[in-house]
Amino acid sequence: MEESKMLTLEKFEEASEVVKKVTQETKLVYSEYFSNQSGNKVYFKPENMQLTGAYKLRGAYYKISTLTEEERGKGLITASAGNHAQGVAYAAKSYGCKSVIVMPTTTPLMKVNRTKNYGAEVVLYGDVYDEACAKAYELAEEMGYTFIHPFDDPVVATGQGTIMMEIFKELPLVYYILVPVGGLATGVSTLAKLLNPKIHVIGVEPAGANCMQASLEKGKVVTLDHVNTIADGTAVKTPGSIIFPYIQQNIDEIITIEDEELVVAFLDMVENHKMIVENSGLLTVAALKHLDVKNKKVVSILSGGNMDVITMSSVVQHGLIFRDRIFTVSVLLPDKPGELSRVADVIAKENGNVIKLEHNQFVSINRSAAVELRITLEAFGTEHKQQIISALEREGYKPKSVRTNI
Repeated sequence: MEESKMLTLEKFEEASEVVKKVTQETKLVYSEYFSNQSGNKVYFKPENMQLTGAYKLRGAYYKISTLTEEERGKGLITASAGNHAQGVAYAAKSYGCKSVIVMPTTTPLMKVNRTKNYGAEVVLYGDVYDEACAKAYELAEEMGYTFIHPFDDPVVATGQGTIMMEIFKELPLVYYILVPVGGLATGVSTLAKLLNPKIHVIGVEPAGANCMQASLEKGKVVTLDHVNTIADGTAVKTPGSIIFPYIQQNIDEIITIEDEELVVAFLDMVENHKMIVENSGLLTVAALKHLDVKNKKVVSILSGGNMDVITMSSVVQHGLIFRDRIFTVSVLLPDKPGELSRVADVIAKENGNVIKLEHNQFVSINRSAAVELRITLEAFGTEHKQQIISALEREGYKPKSVRTNI
């Protein structure tokens, strides 16, 4: 199928019908918490609830549906950090054809195993997506496979854009759409402008992998020297050259997000929506605080929820630390009976909860004068943390905040 005929209203309508065969309905979720925080009416499009845990199944399935029997018969190959991999693997299985997925060696184990479980052959290669993609092209040439690009393909982008069709039907007066950059942003922004040119579409990407922002500033596709972000699904050095003109035309603004903001956003989503969203999917949640508008209808697209348990545990711990829900103080006290009990009593009276103690007798030559006690505590937040520290100071201690290591 000619790519130039893609990304039209007719093709978006066609794709919307096709992807219904494999997608679950992900109705908008109104967020009272984030609405109050941002001063807007915030809705989430929970694509993390799709069968493969992400929106990528849409583009993969639609792309494969447009291939000839001969193209499918050669076998399919792609490169992906996880979500597109699962989308292609699942879609290929649905069509009864072979799939080979090249994934960076840094891909979370859960994503690798799930891709294999859908019947794909997985090849681990390179540290980042761009290196894995180069290997996939090499294998496609060598073995004759049909390559399915994860984002730089108008057919795939048309499939991803079906999300916008669903948003518009459910919330026709939407004012802002927040979407991670890439093929998803291409499809969503193009259809949004076709449906209503007044809709503002904001692309969001990690500050440590802002290849689209850098390219838009230069007016051409540029390659970053390196990427550094916990949002592995958007850790890309070079944006797609084919989709770039669509982004230039239809994206109104790019917002970049620091990793620390993603950590806090994860905690907010778990506590307020009981929802697991992976780091790349959290970009649009963290971006809500960057909007300079009030009282508008805003949709944040949650692109995926495939996060392994180890990463999840680390993110939760760091989120609690950033929010001052867990903190560590160091105090010096004489090495004699009863001193530890005195400190514990002060903390208990302020409703602090001690979760770890470290006792260092070698901080001073004179142990009777001073030993160090590092106390890691659980608190309700910054105000409560300061309350506990002030109480320790009133009792004659000189608490010093130190780095928390859980």
